[in-house]
Amino acid sequence: MSPRDPRRAPVTAAEASAWADTLVHHGLLHAAVPVPTGQWLVQRTPTAPVRVLAGPADVLHLAAQLQAHARTRGSRIR
Repeated sequence: MSPRDPRRAPVTAAEASAWADTLVHHGLLHAAVPVPTGQWLVQRTPTAPVRVLAGPADVLHLAAQLQAHARTRGSRIR
């Protein structure tokens, strides 16, 4: 099994915020909000339950999952 995040530098809050904004802008997430504890609250759709992510690295992991899903779904349509 490959490591979850092979990066050498830790994920910053600014990087997670940029990804979260992008995911919301492109409709892959309904909402993504950082909280003072460093956790993130994310919601896929307006009626979906709110998920709690542990930190910025989890936001990037979710972004990768959503991108992979969108790519897979897009390739089936073509």
